Amino acid sequence: MRATWRGLPAKRHEVGWEPGLVVPAADGSPLITDHYFPRAEGDFPTLLVRSPYGRGLPWSPQYGLLFAEQGFHVVLQSCRGTGGSGGAFHLWRNEAADGRATVSWLREQSWFSGTLGTVGPSYLGYVQWALALDPPPELKAMVVQVGLHDPHALFHTDGALRLENALAVGAGMTYQHQGMAPFLKATLRLQRRLGAVTSAQPLRGAYVSALGAEVPWLDEVMTHPDATDSFWRGASLAQSAQRLGVPTALITGWHDALVDQTFEQYDRLRQAGCETALLVGPWTHTSALQQGWPQVFADSLAWLRAHLCDDPSGLRPSAVRVHIGGENAWRDLDDWPPPGPGAISWHPAPGGHLTRQTPVDCVPLTAFRYDPADPTPSLGGPLLSRTAGPRDNSTLEARDDVLTFTGPALTEAVDVLGPVFARLTMSTDSGYADVFTRLCDVDARGRSVNVCDGLGRLRTTGGEPSQTTVAMSSTAHRFAVGHRIRWQISAGAHPRYARNPGTGQSPVDATTFTPVRITLHTDSALLLPHSSGGSGGPLPTTATAG
Repeated sequence: MRATWRGLPAKRHEVGWEPGLVVPAADGSPLITDHYFPRAEGDFPTLLVRSPYGRGLPWSPQYGLLFAEQGFHVVLQSCRGTGGSGGAFHLWRNEAADGRATVSWLREQSWFSGTLGTVGPSYLGYVQWALALDPPPELKAMVVQVGLHDPHALFHTDGALRLENALAVGAGMTYQHQGMAPFLKATLRLQRRLGAVTSAQPLRGAYVSALGAEVPWLDEVMTHPDATDSFWRGASLAQSAQRLGVPTALITGWHDALVDQTFEQYDRLRQAGCETALLVGPWTHTSALQQGWPQVFADSLAWLRAHLCDDPSGLRPSAVRVHIGGENAWRDLDDWPPPGPGAISWHPAPGGHLTRQTPVDCVPLTAFRYDPADPTPSLGGPLLSRTAGPRDNSTLEARDDVLTFTGPALTEAVDVLGPVFARLTMSTDSGYADVFTRLCDVDARGRSVNVCDGLGRLRTTGGEPSQTTVAMSSTAHRFAVGHRIRWQISAGAHPRYARNPGTGQSPVDATTFTPVRITLHTDSALLLPHSSGGSGGPLPTTATAG
């Protein structure tokens, strides 16, 4: 680890290990647990790390060993139904009770000092929010890294199935707790068969050939797109943050598949008056724990020492630190999003231009044809797979089913910090379509790189236009001098999202696919927050060729 990650802190203690401890769940099911501890005299705080992905790599070295070296007891536990623990795994129904039962067990251990923290990424963040529903008095700090609180939002966006996410989670939950070899084998099999699975008609059940087995909970989450469905009752743990008083640090990346959930968590914690901190790096869901690990670990360790060891010396001076894309620099802020003059509207114009001039009326501007038999492919962005992150969009933008509108070359840098939205007026000939909208940075050589994006569903009647607003996530990005702002619009991103059949049918059960003609109208707008000229000068308002 020290050869891989330069800058890790020197270890303070040798580490001991008690593997295979049995912790009784509330119903008596055995929860298999490993205990890492400093080999030293004295009281040390305890970190609880509960995982459905096993207790081996990477959890054992990155959480068990590294944190124990720094002076913490680390309790690394396999969630029920995984890693040898008894009972059956469920995405959300058991974590709160099993977390409380584990804390009850901790109280009986002679080495437990009564000071408890939690730490962990992804689903290991979800179990932290579950414990925080009714936080035990011993819980003094939480660190949620690229963390989940709403399973529905992981699998669905505005009723559209986040297909690639669903398959990646299915593979991870099914195989990772069995060890790295079975997990890598399953991951490679999914990569080989991804095209066949995601283009199957119908989609329902097609994943079995890629995952090697039926996964009942995966069938259920794929076929329940409505967040208000009783199936999802109790799944979202948003209420944990709404009333939490436990100091909580949040860490995410701009291309993390769960970045929007982290911003929701931050908003709720701030509204509740809870002490919180936010770190947003140039990372994806996985690279935050790989390339970004030295900084993620340092921030996590500083927060836990401050609130469990009464040592605030490592805390950064500001509540929020974000990486500025396009500048490759970090910026400290008092809050997120930072206060500013409000959103600036950019409008599509004839010839593929993007302008700040407000259109006089609402008329058709241009149209394109989306064919679900040849769906617009996804490229980069906030995915769980290795293809996530910023990518050159040139090949994608050359397709006939992708519109681009490009602003003038900038004479001063433009900073965009905060949530990005698209307000779209569109009509369709079928009444059913999706719209995928993306903000890109075009450099002086013409290379177009994705910054942030989002997808929404269109519902139109009789060819009449309707307006929809699409949330395009958030960003902190500097468009440099000589660069241009580009707005990309299409009708899908497959297999990131299941393709819209164009008929109103469920994408999971559809066997008939109908091409859709989609018309964009002139009063559509790309809304960029907190934009400012780098030297305080005005932004350009007229488009130039290109």
